[in-house]
Amino acid sequence: MNGPAMHEPSAPASWRVALPHSAAAVPVARALVRTALAEIEHAADCDTAELLTAELVANAVEHTKGDAPIELIVQLLPTGCQVEVHDPDPAPPGSLTRPGPDHPDPWQEHGRGLLLIRALSSSCGHRPTESGKAVWFRLPAVPQQRRPVD
Repeated sequence: MNGPAMHEPSAPASWRVALPHSAAAVPVARALVRTALAEIEHAADCDTAELLTAELVANAVEHTKGDAPIELIVQLLPTGCQVEVHDPDPAPPGSLTRPGPDHPDPWQEHGRGLLLIRALSSSCGHRPTESGKAVWFRLPAVPQQRRPVD
């Protein structure tokens, strides 16, 4: 072979886990995201990733019928991370990609999850799957803060 060697970029790391169709899935999903992001030097903001993941998982549990497991996929990308939640309901998630006609009532306990995902992610969306849908968001990588030298 003549010329410089070409290196393929390494495939992004990813985690895939089936979660129970119950509220117990939310803390498990948060822990998985926290662990995944701790493994890379320039990760996305972990607190934001945990919050948005909790919203996606809680929505999947609350708004889908049955007890089929939901699936969480966390993918580390060179530019940040992508989190997907797969559920068995093919219906699109409310007003994820554009604001709905009504603003959430600030006094209500529910109704702000999709607003948070739209506001805090760099992009978000949904797509059909063979068994329902996937709802996802992306967060950009954030360099670690420089620490003062002692």
